[in-house]
Amino acid sequence: MTAPVSRKNTTAFFVQAILSFVVSLFAACVAIVYLPVGIWIRAFLALALLYVVTSAFTLAKCIRDQQESSEVVSRVDQARLDKLLAEHDPFKVHPAA
Repeated sequence: MTAPVSRKNTTAFFVQAILSFVVSLFAACVAIVYLPVGIWIRAFLALALLYVVTSAFTLAKCIRDQQESSEVVSRVDQARLDKLLAEHDPFKVHPAA
């Protein structure tokens, strides 16, 4: 049976992704706060930003779940194929009936 390929992200990549998200969210919030418009427009933009952030998390989770489910199906198919190949003997002679 073949060993699955591990696709782990490095700690540096994980930290970079988190910092990038935090910095971009902070910058957008600061931009909304200092925008020279009324409070209602700022509130609307803040709500829109919150909606975009939560939608991005939901989309990322859906993509991850779909990828994980396809990997499980792929592993099951691979296990079946490995079993068939292990049981197959090309030199076995079947008795004539």
